Amino acid sequence: MNIGLNLGVNLGVNLGVNIVDENQTAAADAITGENLKAWRGSILHFLSDPDAADANAVHNSYQYFCDGLLVTQSGRVAALGNATDLLPRLSAGTALTHYRNALIVPGFIDTHIHYPQTEMIAAYGEQLLQWLQTYTFPVERKFENAEYAATTAAFFLRQLLCNGTTTALVFGSVHPQSVEAFFNAAEAQNLRMICGKVMMDRNAPDYLIDTPQSAYSDSEALIAKWHRRGRLQYAVTPRFAPTSSAEQLRLAGQLLREHADVYLHTHLAENLDEVAWVKTLFPGCKHYLDSYDQFGLLGRRSVFAHGIHLCDDEYRRLGASRSALAFCPTSNLFLGSGLFNLKRAQQYRINVGLGTDVGGGTSFSLLQTLNEAYKVQQLRGDTLTPFKAFYLATLGGARALDLDHCIGNFAAGKEADFTVLDYRATELLAMRMEQCKSLQERLFVLAMLGDDRAVKATYIMGEQLK
Repeated sequence: MNIGLNLGVNLGVNLGVNIVDENQTAAADAITGENLKAWRGSILHFLSDPDAADANAVHNSYQYFCDGLLVTQSGRVAALGNATDLLPRLSAGTALTHYRNALIVPGFIDTHIHYPQTEMIAAYGEQLLQWLQTYTFPVERKFENAEYAATTAAFFLRQLLCNGTTTALVFGSVHPQSVEAFFNAAEAQNLRMICGKVMMDRNAPDYLIDTPQSAYSDSEALIAKWHRRGRLQYAVTPRFAPTSSAEQLRLAGQLLREHADVYLHTHLAENLDEVAWVKTLFPGCKHYLDSYDQFGLLGRRSVFAHGIHLCDDEYRRLGASRSALAFCPTSNLFLGSGLFNLKRAQQYRINVGLGTDVGGGTSFSLLQTLNEAYKVQQLRGDTLTPFKAFYLATLGGARALDLDHCIGNFAAGKEADFTVLDYRATELLAMRMEQCKSLQERLFVLAMLGDDRAVKATYIMGEQLK
């Protein structure tokens, strides 16, 4: 068996590959200027959702360059196309990196993860509500120590980068210093990250309780200091409805009104016992989502993790408000929470991204998350195609976070965060790739067999950090 076959170059002759003609990509002007860099290899990015209603959506939803060239200038995309077309136009002396037997894709986007739960990943034996009491709350107490928070934040970000994740929507703990530590670590590496202090004034241990006013004041101070500082953004973060009083949720809504471009990040309908609990805590609400909606917490930058046990009216309202759902398959399976209905979310035109949900989730890897997402849909009797999967991990995640104007694909001017996936990272992966006859097959194998070992390099604004 010829393991050394150049997979990327030979892929273009196979069926099912949307190879872009060089005449579609750029005029024949010279590519000049300061701070130019270029990367050559197989390149894939998405332009739209492969599952859109158009019958030709899959073919038109992505661009694939068998032998492509990605050019950046000062950390932003300057040009993208076939290498044979762009190389003659490139300024002499431009730094050029050539990745063979690899696939260059936009950086992965994680739309729901808890950095304080890093050390408790893979904690045995409970479902959601018991798991919070047994494992989560005691670990989060440690984040009252700023030094501990800083050490964990640095480790957490290394894990993201090693797995090809370049942007994440992140829970802090109830302690403001946890968010300070996270933003300090992210800023030092010029990362595009979103984080917020947990708001939690009831139904939790006394050592983690804040008040409606202290949560409001702490969040307001963090917004003033960190929101839109460099590539950082803030998320107003009530943990979930059961741990916030009506007054705290009201003040969360007030923060959203006073700071129109911050995010709302919380949990929704993850577990059946949780759903029943919300019904008793908010008897005046018609369903779980209404416990947020009554306080003005839905909107274009509102991201609700899980959303497994939803009624039609909740789906309808999420779609109408342009709110997003984070699909977290590894934690949904690990905690026995249920099977996310991606098809129903699509029917209501809800933006959906992928979340690893560490530490309920069992891997920082979005490739492994795709693996489990495929299985969840199989169990539902639905389909998750490889193209849809990689869309969710990149442009779909950017759209869920309302960031598709600056990340998610390689459109000109976007921030050059990207990941290089190694087709031969393991002996098994290399052997299996030899049998693939199309791009779709290769993407599927990467999702099923890939993990952090498949991430050859991670780039942030054109700078290699992994």
